[in-house]
Amino acid sequence: MMKTSLYLFLVLLIACNDNSIDRKGVDTQLYLGEGHQQPLIVAFGGGDGGNGWTSDRVKDKRDQLIEKGYAFLAIGYFGTENTPGALDRISIDAIHDAIKSAAENPRIDERRIALLGISKGAELALLLASHFPDISCVVAMAPSHCVFPAHTFMASTSSWEFQGTEVPYVPMTWEAVPAAIRHDLLSAFNIMLKDTVAVENAAIQVEHINGPILFLSAKNDEQWPSTAMSKAATERLKESGFPHFYQHIATDGGHFEVFDHFNEIYQFLDQHFPPGNTQN
Repeated sequence: MMKTSLYLFLVLLIACNDNSIDRKGVDTQLYLGEGHQQPLIVAFGGGDGGNGWTSDRVKDKRDQLIEKGYAFLAIGYFGTENTPGALDRISIDAIHDAIKSAAENPRIDERRIALLGISKGAELALLLASHFPDISCVVAMAPSHCVFPAHTFMASTSSWEFQGTEVPYVPMTWEAVPAAIRHDLLSAFNIMLKDTVAVENAAIQVEHINGPILFLSAKNDEQWPSTAMSKAATERLKESGFPHFYQHIATDGGHFEVFDHFNEIYQFLDQHFPPGNTQN
């Protein structure tokens, strides 16, 4: 029995670190309005995988953005038919390529691309925008300010990969394991964040983002400390003399209750990333 358990453990360990897996698959769904020169809003879901922004649960938000004059691109980056099965070393280059491909649509203004992410998708949005200057706006809902490990059995790799190299991440420590096992994610992340050297090494360089940023955090976040991490990101922007507009709104409620504050997002976009002339 012991030998069997050890064998299964080794199989899982090898699978979690298998470099032969194709991590570059991306699934997309593009929604267009009626006009031309539509700015593109690209949306990422969180750590549950799939392509959540295609769901009927957020159709009202998609539709309102389209009515305002935006094109809307929902991206699945893991856990869909054509993407990796796990959130593990996902290629942000491949995601950027998929965005650029969608932006070639003649009804889209490829010079105006904004990213909208929730939770782990907000981490991705900030990371992407910090690497690619053609992204000109970010809305980060319940975000992190640094990169965390892959969602694998050992949590021993990065969530993301850039130009074939793992993006530095804050490791899962032994101290954090008991909290993670009992699904107390907030405590686990707070313990991991005590490693200040790792946090600085894995910090997303938000000061390199080429446009305005909205951080929408949850004061009672039960998943991870999104308000504290948003404050850390805005402090980094302040210290760097960030030339663009940025704002942090800490909302009442839990991790996913940030969806109840979408009016703040509409207002931000209206003021800092408005549609241009989208008429035929």
